[in-house]
Amino acid sequence: MILVSACLIGENVRYDGDNSLNEKIRRLMDEGSTLPVCPEVAGGLATPRKPAEIRGGDGHDVLAGNAGVIDTSGADVTEQFLKGAYDTLAIIKQYAPTMVVLKENSPSCGSSNIYDGTFSGRKVPGAGVTTALLEQNGIRVISEQEFDAL
Repeated sequence: MILVSACLIGENVRYDGDNSLNEKIRRLMDEGSTLPVCPEVAGGLATPRKPAEIRGGDGHDVLAGNAGVIDTSGADVTEQFLKGAYDTLAIIKQYAPTMVVLKENSPSCGSSNIYDGTFSGRKVPGAGVTTALLEQNGIRVISEQEFDAL
């Protein structure tokens, strides 16, 4: 069983109400080999919702209380991102997937890159909130690009 970002299997859970379908991951879902999760929806955010970015660091900084997640209206949605991250960790502890594949660049799921917090489209190295929590619990997270290269 592979835990995957729900948007990668075609679920319309992205902030804009769309998905980020990855055909290779979708085929695994069709075989019954995936466990989809959207930390942002699990955290209580609606679909669609305002775009959000981490301001002041990355997901590790959010977990340490040194950064926050802010949407384009200026609303602080850090608590929803934290709730979604902890809900995802609970799912992993319950189902023990063999791999975790999350959506790159996401403020929740990014494993190598996230947006810089200015809503300028600029990406910076860093982890999203969920990925950071999983890493702190010894769980390796890969992006859909890394998965495609396997």
